[in-house]
Amino acid sequence: MLLQGMTAEPIRVALVDDDELLRGSLTLLVGGAAGFECTGSYPTLEAALSGLGREPADLVLLDVDLPGMPGPEGVAHLRELDPSLQVVMFTVYAEDDVVFTSLCNGACGYLLKDTPPERLLTALRDAHQGGAPMSSEIARKVLGLFRRVAPPRAASHDLTAQEVRLLGLLAEGYTYQGAAERLFVSINTVRSHVRSIYDKLHVHSRSQAVHQALKRGIL
Repeated sequence: MLLQGMTAEPIRVALVDDDELLRGSLTLLVGGAAGFECTGSYPTLEAALSGLGREPADLVLLDVDLPGMPGPEGVAHLRELDPSLQVVMFTVYAEDDVVFTSLCNGACGYLLKDTPPERLLTALRDAHQGGAPMSSEIARKVLGLFRRVAPPRAASHDLTAQEVRLLGLLAEGYTYQGAAERLFVSINTVRSHVRSIYDKLHVHSRSQAVHQALKRGIL
């Protein structure tokens, strides 16, 4: 809990997109939103890697189709620059190989460019808090990819029915707040269930939990 008179540090966001008009709109959206600070706006990954060395960020919103180094490849370079950096892909592309490469290289989320502004800001907050925001179309693709690479076996677990349902919602790309609304519980209850899920599955992230759930036939 914050002490009286103190305010939370804003989430520092860097934007990487070669579309100047879109980049300008995103700069205004993120920079003007409460709780956010836009620390940089870059047309290429090369420029972002250089700029982030001078102006660090907590999170990067990264386009896929860029001149020079493509977004999926750049994720790994961004994470090498700062392992704590969260990278959310933001693109019109939803091809399986692009999604898979981006996530394997360390992206924590994948959003389509038709995401409404308020949903985008919610997704960025979720990513900063350790979530893995994904557009529903992307979440379905990720589930399909996991099922292909890790065929489910007979379920063996001690998750409660509520925890399994919550895990299913998180796998579909719901934020903690969205899952709380679907389950008719508070966001703090969701956080408590997530901690329990992580403990029981011996994992440390949403992607690991979903992978284990699919691998073990829980979902």
